[in-house]
Amino acid sequence: MKLYLTARGPVLQANGGYHPLVDPWDALVNRVELADYLRAVAAASPGEPRLDEPLLAPIGAQEVWAAGVAYLRSRAARMAESQHAGGGDFYDRVYGAARPELFFKAAGWRVRGHGEPVQIRDDANWSVPEPELALYVNARGEIVGYTIGNDMSARDLEGENPLNLPQAKIYDGSCALGPAVLVRDTPLPPDTSIELTVIRSGEVVCAGSTNLSQMHRSPAELVDWLYRATSFPQGCVLLTGTGIVPPDDFTLRSGDEVRIAIQPVGTLVNPVQ
Repeated sequence: MKLYLTARGPVLQANGGYHPLVDPWDALVNRVELADYLRAVAAASPGEPRLDEPLLAPIGAQEVWAAGVAYLRSRAARMAESQHAGGGDFYDRVYGAARPELFFKAAGWRVRGHGEPVQIRDDANWSVPEPELALYVNARGEIVGYTIGNDMSARDLEGENPLNLPQAKIYDGSCALGPAVLVRDTPLPPDTSIELTVIRSGEVVCAGSTNLSQMHRSPAELVDWLYRATSFPQGCVLLTGTGIVPPDDFTLRSGDEVRIAIQPVGTLVNPVQ
């Protein structure tokens, strides 16, 4: 089952049809036994044959947080980019620590949806997309669904000084989510793949893939750490880190198209502004 957010409100895709929902988004994602509720809605009617409305980012009052250095590949990249600033050993210790790196990424109003443009900073020279599995977590700390996240990053700013992380990560249009939230009762399998493709002037200029088995920590472990001393009255979205790092000579340009695919969630597509 998938949840989409449109200007008219949430829409459920299930059993071959689309079912408009009366619940506001924030109340919906925090329902007790959400999956059971959605199954009951889908069983009550055949639904509409198609969804013709533009999609919004599937987020309401939720905050977006992110996990850093969650894959071995990310550890190596962070160490290399920051070695001249003294951060090489720092990121090695982050990867091996019991406590994960968790940081605030975006308020909902800064998040872009499927088809909407993401941005690169004017004062950065090395910007990349970071394709990530995003966990939809309710106010009780339960993972209720999965979506696709693009954690846009200015790698040169972070490489200059690890304390530049907020400026490298948090700015308008630095996060995209969508196109849907996949609601399921069980975790995604470890062989679930994440695929990145960047298209420029009709040609693929960057591509890569990984899978969830390469994650250093489990989604449940990351959520447990995030909720230990922080409350989320409307739930939150937690990006789980990236295992796909573009080559050092690659940077995004205005006009590029970023495509991130995680099946069975779908494909998140965003032009770069």
